[in-house]
Amino acid sequence: MVNGIAKRLNFDDIIYMSYSIDFRRKVIFTMEEEGLRIRETAKQFRIFSASVSRWINQIEPKGSTTHQRKIDKSELIKDV
Repeated sequence: MVNGIAKRLNFDDIIYMSYSIDFRRKVIFTMEEEGLRIRETAKQFRIFSASVSRWINQIEPKGSTTHQRKIDKSELIKDV
């Protein structure tokens, strides 16, 4: 669905949200404490199952060195 929206709006790149480590820990903790499956956990927190699966193995986000921003981060912060 996101790809379809991006195509209709003519976005060159899709920007995905990055969740905080605290949020990721909360999700995994809740899943373990409540004995939930990955899909159930994802539904409860309204996130993708793939994200939960990834966080189980690696809670820290991977840094991306291949993606360059079109806008300088400091300029973006000023604008927001």
